[in-house]
Amino acid sequence: MGIAKYEIFGKDGTWRIRHDGKAENEYASKEAAFEAAIAAASIALREGHDVTVTAPSSETTTGAAKH
Repeated sequence: MGIAKYEIFGKDGTWRIRHDGKAENEYASKEAAFEAAIAAASIALREGHDVTVTAPSSETTTGAAKH
């Protein structure tokens, strides 16, 4: 089988998932895009594909420094 790659990208209020060179859907939060990517990745995994999901880091909710 092939490789299924899901790349989450965007900024405040406008997040997308790039897969197979397309990024058609828009999500209000990075977390919503992540949940959608994981659902799609789960199906791809079940079908026998290698799966990669990437998402950019962000500020912590408490404002604490990232390690």
